[in-house]
Amino acid sequence: MPIELYLLGAAAVLGLVHILWAVNVKTAQYGTQWNMGARDAEMPPLKPLAGRLARAQANFFETFPLFAAVLLGALAADRLGWKTELGAHLYLWARLIYLPLYAAGIPKVRTLVWLVSLAGLVLVLWALLLG
Repeated sequence: MPIELYLLGAAAVLGLVHILWAVNVKTAQYGTQWNMGARDAEMPPLKPLAGRLARAQANFFETFPLFAAVLLGALAADRLGWKTELGAHLYLWARLIYLPLYAAGIPKVRTLVWLVSLAGLVLVLWALLLG
């Protein structure tokens, strides 16, 4: 199996980490009844960590579908190579570093790390579209 698919699977696991960490912190703030309920009631604003984790999760799920689509497209088009391998590595490792940076509230470095993940996505897209 190509390394890119392992990296895609690892990125999916990272998506689960985003979900579970964010909901765990929200549940700690709002309680189990909120978590298990319909969540219709107006709630107080999230505390800083919970808010950052929710935003990091939203940010991850803005790029992950694009990453998965272009990577699977490159696989289907038989365009895997150095660009997809490097791009998938950049995307995964940058996104892995991004989460704790965002959780800790570190602004500028976080943005630079996000740009590295974007460069990885663009490399995979380049391989898909231009070979």
